[in-house]
Amino acid sequence: MTAQRRHRQQVDYEHVGHDYLENRSLKGGAAGWVLLAGLGVAYVISGDFAGWNFGLAEGGWGGLLIATALMATMYTCMVFGLAEMASALPVAGAGYGFARRALGPLGGFATGTAILIEYSIAPAAIAVFIGGYVESLGLFGLTNSWPVYLVCFAVFVGIHLWGVGEALRLMFVITAVAAVALVAFVLGMIPEFSTDKLFDIAPTGAAGASEFLPFGYAGVLAALVYGIWFFLAVEGVPLAAEEARDPRRDMPRGIIAAVLVLLCSGLAILLVAPGGAGSSVIAGADNPLPAAVRAAKGEGSLLAEVVNYVGLAGLVASFFSIIFAYSRQLFALSRAGYLPRWLSVTGRRRTPYAALIVPGAIGFALAAITQDGAQLINIAVFGATVSYVLLNLSHIVLRRREPGLERPYRTPGGTATTGTALVLAVAAVVATFFVDEVAAAITAAIFVAALAYFWFYSRHHLIANAPEEEFAEVEAAEAELS
Repeated sequence: MTAQRRHRQQVDYEHVGHDYLENRSLKGGAAGWVLLAGLGVAYVISGDFAGWNFGLAEGGWGGLLIATALMATMYTCMVFGLAEMASALPVAGAGYGFARRALGPLGGFATGTAILIEYSIAPAAIAVFIGGYVESLGLFGLTNSWPVYLVCFAVFVGIHLWGVGEALRLMFVITAVAAVALVAFVLGMIPEFSTDKLFDIAPTGAAGASEFLPFGYAGVLAALVYGIWFFLAVEGVPLAAEEARDPRRDMPRGIIAAVLVLLCSGLAILLVAPGGAGSSVIAGADNPLPAAVRAAKGEGSLLAEVVNYVGLAGLVASFFSIIFAYSRQLFALSRAGYLPRWLSVTGRRRTPYAALIVPGAIGFALAAITQDGAQLINIAVFGATVSYVLLNLSHIVLRRREPGLERPYRTPGGTATTGTALVLAVAAVVATFFVDEVAAAITAAIFVAALAYFWFYSRHHLIANAPEEEFAEVEAAEAELS
């Protein structure tokens, strides 16, 4: 008996009529590879503006440098694997769909849940950072940022409801503006750069502590969570598969181009921001780039104001794009019956309105109640790292179990590449417990509750003719014939 047949015995399928899928269809042909690359950069670009700097307080500059290098390696290797799987299995479920094919219904749902935790929580964290930037500008006389959070969710969920083509094009423009701000920041801070500023955090008494690693070896592990922030969510590009023009060709090109851009921008920011202002100055700032400019050039610096105002575009770009990501992941899981089916219904403009609104409302509530961007990051990162373990494992399993699967793009290095990413992803999961045990416990509790829902209810109500399930059925039939 094959592994796939054992997976099939764990679930009960329901065949639905044409109207079910017709009412849950997305608008195809909306994005080519350039827009997909822009989507990948947009997911992540806020990580250059805020979030990564908390790693300086955990590992110092040296610890964060090592952590970022390790996470850059993990993401690059993983992206090559995702490019292959996205070209072979171009469905909106993306990571969940890949794991569903490789690991069966339970593995697919676990992966989709982990991704959904990441994408549902990350916008709340970014909203907190947007509020921090707005407050630092003294706009509207705000002393509490919850109105900013509300406006962000209302406006950008609304734009996504209007249509995917319009949303992706606007997002591309916002991302381009943010990229210009990053270039201006880097060029403006280069004259202020000094290696002494990188190492201005005094060494502690921790094991292995030094000027380079002020918090010792453990600081490197703790900083992994923040090294991730330079790349977090780039893996969401394949979620646009059903809305791409030619996903088998465009998905690999788009996601690889995106990660190359992010490698360059992350390295530049990690060097010039602490090197121009001092690691200790920006280690705890909600708006580290404007804080870095003000520390280096004075409070009246024009560059600080420009970076602060335009830097909002970077945060908005990621906020805007991750709304797209959570809605498509939720849409796919709901359409296949893993989550309540009403969440995947699409409107007249072929957008999944419930999958956009419900997580948006939850994200606003989390941002307004906690107002703690750092902890929300940690929750999102925990979900992300669990999904990375399962995604890399899925690539390895598919390569070994289905060598004949048509793959328009093949990962350089094969399973050795994704095996490297798998080891680093496991290390990142471990790191989340060291950084924030409360965040890890909250995420684990959500994860367990979701798996219980699957085991006791949704596995008995799956949709046989959902795209991801049809892929699995075809593979099972081929296995039986062979």
